[in-house]
Amino acid sequence: MSQRIKDAIRAVPDFPKPGIMFRDISTLLSDPVAFKESLDLFESHFKARGITKIAAIDSRGFLFGGALADRMNLPLVLIRKKGKLPYETISADYELEYGTDSLEIHTDAVSSGDKVAVLDDLLATGGTLAAACKMVEQLGAEVSTVAVLVELSFINGRAKFPGYDILALVDYDSESD
Repeated sequence: MSQRIKDAIRAVPDFPKPGIMFRDISTLLSDPVAFKESLDLFESHFKARGITKIAAIDSRGFLFGGALADRMNLPLVLIRKKGKLPYETISADYELEYGTDSLEIHTDAVSSGDKVAVLDDLLATGGTLAAACKMVEQLGAEVSTVAVLVELSFINGRAKFPGYDILALVDYDSESD
């Protein structure tokens, strides 16, 4: 874990509702040294796994995915909220605190032989990342790693990923951490 990256993330109490400690990454994005360090760590991890594509999740995953795809000269795959992609898609539902939502991926975005990094800003309950992994695998590609900037390990979303390689650059093991 990187202390510099963790220090660059602002804690906002009682957002979006009382009792929640929101982890605001906008302060990390405005710190070029911390942002670069996060990209360096992701890049090193992805290179060690022979990643051939980066699948970034709408929307904060795009911030890291786009920069990494450019740096590594790799294709960027967009995983978007339902109804945002213009071509043929498959979808996967995931649970929210109150109800469900859906993600989509283009049917030609990944295929057999691809080694994919599934990338997002946060692992909490794991629902969004699990839906993304399901779609990547449904299209025949291999999820080589699941990577996030922040993990809220006290929520235990990691339990949804037995056997997966998971990289979290920062871990909060309690709401007050």
